[in-house]
Amino acid sequence: MDSNSTYIQQSVATSIVLPIIYIFLCILGLLGNILSQWVFLRKITRKTSTHMYLTNLVTANLLVCSAMPFVSAYFMEGSTWKYGSTQCNVVNFWGTLFLHVSMFISLTTLSCIAISRYATLIKKDLTQEENASLYEKIFYGRILKKFCQPNFAKKLCGFIWGVVLATVIPVTIYYSAVELSEENGKMCYSEVAECGAEISGTARLVGTAFIGFCFLVVLLSYYSFVSYLKKIRKSTSITKKYSTYCSVKRHLLVIQFLLIVCFLPYSIFMPIFYALAKSNDRQRLGHLVEIKNFLICLAAARSSTDPIIFLLLDKTFKKTLYNLFRKANSPH
Repeated sequence: MDSNSTYIQQSVATSIVLPIIYIFLCILGLLGNILSQWVFLRKITRKTSTHMYLTNLVTANLLVCSAMPFVSAYFMEGSTWKYGSTQCNVVNFWGTLFLHVSMFISLTTLSCIAISRYATLIKKDLTQEENASLYEKIFYGRILKKFCQPNFAKKLCGFIWGVVLATVIPVTIYYSAVELSEENGKMCYSEVAECGAEISGTARLVGTAFIGFCFLVVLLSYYSFVSYLKKIRKSTSITKKYSTYCSVKRHLLVIQFLLIVCFLPYSIFMPIFYALAKSNDRQRLGHLVEIKNFLICLAAARSSTDPIIFLLLDKTFKKTLYNLFRKANSPH
């Protein structure tokens, strides 16, 4: 394949604006997530399952933040790097690996948090309902309640890391060592690097479907919660638990908001991208690639803003952080 067939023209948005955004997100994300991880590991003594999931989420956030300098360098200099150079190989492998591992870890963890928050509420109410069906007692009372147990949450997070790494690493190695070498493009920033070949392209579509699946899990949790709330609305005890219901509803809405704003645009666009990228129109391909890269940046931006979201998801984190800043500002 000649150099012209693999060349993609970069605009100012990709070569200058996007790297600046990644550097800003990297600094913001490292500061916020390091502080959050310190609070979760050192300052919160009694850890719930939610804390286990959030600690896992912070770890994934730190991973993607560490990949941002690689990605920023790729967009700034990738069109001048020769294919096969050390810079190109390092950025293609580690940047791609860190970014996708973190994305799938975050998606799965957010889904687990949604299930955990919903299961916590249902478990408490089922223990007080004598007319609960056998299905409800088994599915909600026994299966889902495990998501609320800290030990199970810790093991589940370890399992998630194992599965994601075992899935993403082989695809990334094949993409970096085989697909790119077969294409033998002249420049690092090229069509095959941005669009992938058969294996990596299929893997990206599977990953896109997984994003949609996680969104459906969160949406189903929210729908089930609202349906359950309607079911017990006539109960006199609902007023006593109103704050708890509002808290669970807020948590599910926050997670839905994250998925809709950060991940759903990328999930919707990727099938369109692969359908339109098959044409020989180089100018249109360049525009499609730029849209894809900005949507990936939007998904990565969630990792940098998560510390703010933690204030909405966990009261203990909010209270601990507030006490730390109050002590730091105290004249004594």
